[in-house]
Amino acid sequence: MLTLQDLDASSLAGKCGIVAIWISNNATRHTLAKRISLVQQKPSLLVIANAIKCDEECLRLQRNALLANALNIDPQAHTDDHVPYSDATLKFFKENTQFAQTYEREYRVFAGDPTKKLLRLKPMRSHQRAFLHSLAEDFGFDSESVDPEPHRHVCLFKTPRFVSAPMKTLAQCAKIKAAAAQNSLAQPAVFDSKNTVEKPYNALLLSTPRFGLTAEELESAFQREYTAYPSIKFHTSFLPSDEVVIKGSGAWTPQILESSLSSLKPILLQEVRRLDLASDVSLCNVDDSLNVLRREQDVRGKGEGGWSSVVGRSASRPKLAASAVAPPTSLRRNFVALKKEPKKKAEEQPVEEDWELAAEKLDEEGISASKS
Repeated sequence: MLTLQDLDASSLAGKCGIVAIWISNNATRHTLAKRISLVQQKPSLLVIANAIKCDEECLRLQRNALLANALNIDPQAHTDDHVPYSDATLKFFKENTQFAQTYEREYRVFAGDPTKKLLRLKPMRSHQRAFLHSLAEDFGFDSESVDPEPHRHVCLFKTPRFVSAPMKTLAQCAKIKAAAAQNSLAQPAVFDSKNTVEKPYNALLLSTPRFGLTAEELESAFQREYTAYPSIKFHTSFLPSDEVVIKGSGAWTPQILESSLSSLKPILLQEVRRLDLASDVSLCNVDDSLNVLRREQDVRGKGEGGWSSVVGRSASRPKLAASAVAPPTSLRRNFVALKKEPKKKAEEQPVEEDWELAAEKLDEEGISASKS
């Protein structure tokens, strides 16, 4: 086995045309060294010796690569526009950039120190403390204002819900927000429902089918009508909404299929009413899972409903002649006032000072009354 210490680059290249490369990454301060074993019998065989163990940064990159592969994301074309800060935090950052960046650095130092669990900040005004509380929520810290004014200040606590500081700074997120606002202004206006292209009809919908009706009965009843369209295959299916879908398919363009179903609809409607198979037949558009995406009633409802129908109905009403309307008669109002009479005070009877003498008088009066 030949190593780089044994041979210089020129002699190594002269042996088998292979040069050992030392790779250094100053950004992450990791040095990756690959020592290539040279085998004279098989020069194409490369054996990596003394493999370096994968650290936390290496594992993080591996996890990101696996997630990108699983989610079918191109790492080169993907742009990370996620903003981990609230709108209140970014608004204060735009208004007080220097103050916000100063305390953002303090927050990051506190987040990076695993030994610190509490951080006390200096006293400040209420709107500045509100920014610190909002920023603490974005970092995952618990915050609390303590002490009365003018010594009121904010305390930060690391709780189990804290994981790590946001990867992006406030300045980076402010630029992302500004770029997103410019892109939204540059996008064209959204077209309304009248200008949007609707999918053509590809099926017929039978409403309120007869109880106990089967797909075989419908196919046998419509067999003669189906023969007029030999290039279209009709599939009958029952929906959970008590409706029947007859979907057409074949080597037709959607527009031709819609015109064929439109011409078939009145014929089927006449047959349905004659045999009492359902209450109504309408056109619709369904997907592969037979979900009704568009109904003919919806289009008719758009034209018939809304304020236009209200105005139309009000315009159609005949206006009453002015003479036919009787003038309002003046109403005489009679009010009856109810007055509560005041209570009469009871006359106060004199109180005898000597009750024993008064009792004797009463006894004498009772005896005299009994004798008479």
